[in-house]
Amino acid sequence: MLVTIFNIIIEYKEALFHGLLVTLALCSIIWSVGLVIGTLLGFLGAKYPSEIGKPTQVFSFILSGIPILVLLFWLYYPFQQILGINISSFITAAIAISLVNIVTVAGIVRTALAEFPKEYIIAGQVCGMKSDEIFKKIQFPIIFRQILPSLLTAQVNMLQLTLFASLISVSEIFRVAQDINSIIYKPVEIYTALALFFLAICLPLNGLSIWLRKKYTRNLSEK
Repeated sequence: MLVTIFNIIIEYKEALFHGLLVTLALCSIIWSVGLVIGTLLGFLGAKYPSEIGKPTQVFSFILSGIPILVLLFWLYYPFQQILGINISSFITAAIAISLVNIVTVAGIVRTALAEFPKEYIIAGQVCGMKSDEIFKKIQFPIIFRQILPSLLTAQVNMLQLTLFASLISVSEIFRVAQDINSIIYKPVEIYTALALFFLAICLPLNGLSIWLRKKYTRNLSEK
């Protein structure tokens, strides 16, 4: 079977490479938008819990009740029809999954900031440190180490969610694998190769997340 998988990869290398590039392009948008906007929303949500924190949590709660597949199809068909616009399937998928990533990252950051022990801040103030110094030298390093494993795991999940983009005709790696299978009908070999591809990417990242969690995270409320 390994020989067959290798032969399929060689024969359809251009199509598979194109699908890989589309997947990476989709992920780059989802990751960058989610991390930047999600971090900003999380920070503002912790600083202004009533004005920004609560609405963000409500939106996250509502979004969590919508399966990603339903969200993709709704944004791609009825939503665009209602507004009378035409957005490509790639952009639609990027928007849908980015929304999920934004609320995920915002929740991680907001929770970490809200639960940060006040004792650390008071200790910095006692030492004569200004607010910006306390944030840069105390809060940020500690919080970053606390949330990094969760952020990494969340981005791996976003990579896996990109597979659903194939259902609205985005030519990412899974869609390409389906097209190749429709030509040669070698489902075992093709989907095994696809599984190995995702294992090669996701397992090391998940392993790194577990290692970082064990090494750097702890209960900050412990005395």
